[in-house]
Amino acid sequence: MSARHPIIAITGSSGAGTTSVTKTFENIFRREGVAAAIVEGDSFHRYDREAMKAAMAEAEQHHQPHFSHFGDDANLFAELQELFRSYAETGSGQSRKYLHNEDEAAPYQQAPGTFTAWEPLPPSSLLFYEGLHGGVTTDKVDVARFADLLIGVVPVINLEWIQKIHRDRSTRGYSTEAVTGVILRRMHEYVEYICPQFTRTHINFQRVPVVDTSDPFIARTIPTADESLVVIRFANPRGIDFPYLLSMLHDSFMSRANTLVVPGGKMELAMQLIFTPMIMRLVAQQKNLLAA
Repeated sequence: MSARHPIIAITGSSGAGTTSVTKTFENIFRREGVAAAIVEGDSFHRYDREAMKAAMAEAEQHHQPHFSHFGDDANLFAELQELFRSYAETGSGQSRKYLHNEDEAAPYQQAPGTFTAWEPLPPSSLLFYEGLHGGVTTDKVDVARFADLLIGVVPVINLEWIQKIHRDRSTRGYSTEAVTGVILRRMHEYVEYICPQFTRTHINFQRVPVVDTSDPFIARTIPTADESLVVIRFANPRGIDFPYLLSMLHDSFMSRANTLVVPGGKMELAMQLIFTPMIMRLVAQQKNLLAA
């Protein structure tokens, strides 16, 4: 962890909603005038889209059914750790972009599903990471130890699957059967690499639907925010002004001494109220250290 060059990491599975959370943070950064270097976790996948297809086919031929984007074989964990380490020590590091679609690829005159070249991060006050592995730890790397603020976004599993199925069908053209196959193939590495991260997070946000999601593979719609509750767990509740949050978030309540439950429609407001002072404290502490 580095007060001089702070790192905020959002970690969650595919379909968890980390991209929406990132937009909330971008709004805070814009409003408060914080220069953040934003890094997407997809940038640290090992393979581009075509190479990943080939690697998956080879894994199946060698009877490795669990090969997926969740595990270490398909990612550059050492490079991600090096980015976090370098930024914490110097405020700089190397990253790149993964170009998901035509709109993202056009400015670079590249094909969708490819990476840009590695480049130094722009000057910034903090590093903001959003992706699958912001809190990953293996026998070779410990990315989590460099995060000053590590946040988990983890809907209950059926809701996560519903969101992934609808996203991949509507924006990526996959069939329900194809997405279901991806979910099944990833389950082993979901348990091994994704779930353990949520024991290392400082704060977890878990969206819980209050409508029936018993069979996520036939769900016609994604439960709306108003059809959900959000469970917010603080690893260290000391310093959290729960009375203030309860007064600002109508119909919220405490389910445990370290757990706040808010209506789903209040999730963004909750994030604004919780994270704005945390971000400003990190930036103020950084300024004081650099001025010393």
